[in-house]
Order: sequence, then structure tokens, then C-alpha cells
Amino acid sequence: MSIIREPFGAIDGQTVERFTLRGAHGVEAQIITYGGTLVALRAPDRHGQSGDVVVGFDTLPPYLNNPAYIGSLIGRFANRIANGVFALGGMTCHLARNHGAHHLHGGAIGFDKVIWQARPIADAAEPALELTYLSRDGEEGYPGNLSVAVTYTLTAGGALRIDYYATTDRTTVVNLTNHAYFNLSGAGNILHHEARLFASHFLPVDASLIPTGEIRAVHGTVMDFTTPTPIGARINTDDEQLRNGLGGYDHTWVIDGAAGELRHAARLADPASGRTLDVLTTHPGIHLYTGNSLDGTLTARNGHVLSKHAALCLETQHFPDSPNHPHFPSTILNPGEVYRHTTVFHLSAS
Repeated sequence: MSIIREPFGAIDGQTVERFTLRGAHGVEAQIITYGGTLVALRAPDRHGQSGDVVVGFDTLPPYLNNPAYIGSLIGRFANRIANGVFALGGMTCHLARNHGAHHLHGGAIGFDKVIWQARPIADAAEPALELTYLSRDGEEGYPGNLSVAVTYTLTAGGALRIDYYATTDRTTVVNLTNHAYFNLSGAGNILHHEARLFASHFLPVDASLIPTGEIRAVHGTVMDFTTPTPIGARINTDDEQLRNGLGGYDHTWVIDGAAGELRHAARLADPASGRTLDVLTTHPGIHLYTGNSLDGTLTARNGHVLSKHAALCLETQHFPDSPNHPHFPSTILNPGEVYRHTTVFHLSAS
């Protein structure tokens, strides 16, 4: 097990570095300091052949124009906040509106567009990389100086673990995630991948993908992944929620069990390669996005053209627009408190 450190390019004279973490069971992860981005995650298939299971690029320029947030760390607030506004402690906070009328993934210059400070954790029993960033008071409209630390670890069991931490000097809201795009075959599309979501409820959205506030049971709907189901099995159904998702899934599911405890959120299996991805998290929700807006204009590593449904995201997070829905789990962070969440991506093959 090891960590390799090397330059990956530069922005305005500032070096962007790439770290390669090599762990057990043939699993390897690569992270760059620009956006804290996961640029590669390699694991063996059923025949022992290593392959990349996330979308990534071999050079820096594609990440500098990355409207799909491929592989990036997302903050201060993952997903959408309606109209870029919310009330907090008697104050109205106005955020950057970078997605039509709404705020998306932290704003015009979110955590995905900054260079993080990186430190390999030398005394860790497993390959681990800590990334840190100080988000200043008022950045993208958010109150408070927010100190953020994200640690990527390759575990002895063959998993990529992501630990998120944050503290603030002023009451604010926080919702952090990683925006990796998975394709367990490494090519083609993900419509034949079989998904199981450990969630009996989801959040319906309106035509602009803002949650309506309802928490709806999945039973009897196209959102029911409580048993393993091919992604493409119902994706072309004439359903209001799929239409709102622009021809696919772009929704948050409410993970069964108690938020704050590490529990199963999703299982993704690829019959072609034999690879399985198990997702565990302490977050209350998981957002499945099936790459509905990928339009073929980008080509990833190994010539993988990123057309519609070329890959999917399993974003563990708090619920979208939580600051405007008091009955959703709170995303408020006060001084003296610690924001702490963990997500584990465990890879196996059979």
C-alpha cells in the first residue's frame, strides 16, 4: 500500500497535484487538488482485470471546464437551493444563482473550482489523503468562515472511504458530497447496471428539480429500487418525475435507518464485468443521477464518450433545499459544533 505524489498541471502559476493511493485487493484511487477531484478509481473485474469504474480525464484542462462536476468535491451545499435564498437566524441569505433561478452545488465558484491543500497522512495504517480548504465568510453568499477537511482512505477491505469534517465561526449551512460518475464496465452506458437503493421513500421534485417538500413512498412507482432493478427498466416510462428529471433519474432517496449511523445506502451491480459497488453512508439521503444531461461533447479516459446515461452518480448527502424545508433533516452548523459525515464505496467482483 502506498501513495504517489506528482504534478498534474498548473493554474495561474499554482501547481495542481495528483495523488495515487494504492491499496489492498487491487484497488487504486487518484485524486487531484483541483476540486478535490476523484479522477480515477480502479478495481479488478471477475477475471482479475483492473479497470476504471469512474469517469475521469488524464489532463487538467477538461476539469477547468467541468459543468457536469465530474468527480469533484461539492460544497458548501450540494444540490439545489430554491431561488438562491434561505432564512437563517432572522437573517436572509442570498446565494449565487448559477442554475437558472436557483443555486446549485455551492455556486459559481464552489468547492469543485478551488485548489485544496493536500497532506498524505503518514502515520495512517492505510493509504489516506487529507484535503483542507477555508471557505471565507461571504463566499458565494454563505455566512461564516468554514474550515473543511476531507479525507480519502483506501481501506484494507478494498473500499474507498471519504470522511467529511467542517467547523464554522458563525451559524451557517453545510452539505458536502462527492460527484463521482460510476460506470462499472468502464465503457458503454449504465442502463443494464442493476441498482438497489435501501430506501423506501424519495423526494418528489417540480419541473426545476426543486423538492416539493413531500416525502413519498416508492412502492408502486418508477422510483422503487428496493429490489435489484436495471437502471433502464423503467427509465423511459411516461412519468412526471422522470420528465422533471429530463429523461431519467435526478432525485434524492431517503435512506432507511438512522442518519448519523453508517448503513447501507445502495448496491450497484454490473452483470458484464461482475463488479459490484456497495455504498454505505451516515448521510440521510442518496441522490441518484443517471447522466441525463451528458450530451456526447466530452470524451473521458479510454475514449469513453460521455453521452446520455454514460455513467451515473450516487451522491450521499443531505436533502436538496433543506434550509427551506424545516421538516427535512437540519443542515445548520453552529460555532462549536462539528459537521461530520462518512461515505464508503466498497468494490468487489464475482
